[in-house]
Amino acid sequence: QVQLVESGGGLVQPGGSLRLSCVASGIGLNFRRYTVAWYRQSPGDQRESVAELMYGGMSIYADAVKGRFAISRDNVKGTVDLQMNSLQPEDTGMYYCKVNLQSWEYWGQGTQVTVSS
Repeated sequence: QVQLVESGGGLVQPGGSLRLSCVASGIGLNFRRYTVAWYRQSPGDQRESVAELMYGGMSIYADAVKGRFAISRDNVKGTVDLQMNSLQPEDTGMYYCKVNLQSWEYWGQGTQVTVSS
């Protein structure tokens, strides 16, 4: 059974940094073939893609986070990280990890990020 567990969220002041981590279990060596991504959802808003990292190394970022966020992966450990710098109040939300390969798609339960002074 595939399971994704996120961690690293919390309360941070504007301009601060956080590093989110997602550990995937139950995928094994196939993890490297999965596209991995981070999404976020603020209260009242739809869930939106923040950063995506594909098999082969291409990454895509939402315009709002370009230059501030960086997604990375460790295919041996089965982890996906999101380094978030220069955080702003509008970055507040629940952050979710997602991995997908063809018709297979898995989500974590989310980790809360709050940016506030």
